[in-house]
Amino acid sequence: MTEILSDAEADGRLGPGWTRSGSVIAREVELASFLQAIEVVDRVAVLAEAADHHPDIDIRWRTLTFRLTTHSAGGLTAKDFDLANQIDEVIASP
Repeated sequence: MTEILSDAEADGRLGPGWTRSGSVIAREVELASFLQAIEVVDRVAVLAEAADHHPDIDIRWRTLTFRLTTHSAGGLTAKDFDLANQIDEVIASP
C-alpha cells in the first residue's frame, strides 16, 4: 500500500499554483481556448492512465480544475504529487 504523507510533507511538496484542502490537492488553470483546454485534458488523461492514477477534472470552457487524492490509501501520497508535476509540465507546454 502507498504511504500517506503527513500534513507537513504534503504542504512541503505543493508546487506553484496548487492548493491543499485536507486530503486533496487542486490546481485551476485557464487556457487560451476551449480546444486548447481539451488538448491539455487529453494529454493528462494519457499520463494518468499510464500511472493508473486518475484525477478529477472539471472543465468550464477554458478553465480546468484538477483535483488529486489517492482514494485507495485514504489520503495524499507521492502518487498525487508525481502526477501533479506531470500536469504542470503539460500546462507549461500546451
